[in-house]
Amino acid sequence: MTIDKWPAEASDFQMEEDDTFEWRDYGIEDYATLIVFWLLALDVFMQFFSRYVLGNSIAWTEEMARYLLVTVGFMGGSMAVRTGTHISVEFFYRYMPGWMSRLLMTLVDIVSIAFFATGAWITWKLADRTTALMASVDIPKSFLYYLVLLGFILMLGRAIQIAILRWRNCSSSHPDLP
Repeated sequence: MTIDKWPAEASDFQMEEDDTFEWRDYGIEDYATLIVFWLLALDVFMQFFSRYVLGNSIAWTEEMARYLLVTVGFMGGSMAVRTGTHISVEFFYRYMPGWMSRLLMTLVDIVSIAFFATGAWITWKLADRTTALMASVDIPKSFLYYLVLLGFILMLGRAIQIAILRWRNCSSSHPDLP
């Protein structure tokens, strides 16, 4: 059995190289999430190292890993809102008339904004009522809820920003797809 290599001219596969970094391409939540992610990675490494190398795990690393993971999730949600990468069904937008597609996109934006605002309000109320301390560290659990609130506020702000941009940029014939 022989393996024939594809000639360079016959290949339709082209890799797009993106080796330049532009700091303006990323939002503040991207950098904040990256910092929290590396704190999570450091925490998990400390947990692994202390448990399997030293034979005695550090008690607070497991709880902190959970809380940092929650923080990464909610702050990463704002990244997904900004880039429009939350799960959605774009198939129907392409085959609807322009007015119907625009109406549906506006409705989705309004529901998203209402969801993020409701999540922020509920989280604010929950954080305000929480007085317990974390199990292994003397930090109030409300601190975690305030970080989740920050994620909801960032998602809400980005959702409003995206809705305004979509409303301004959409033509009456067919709107820009998310």
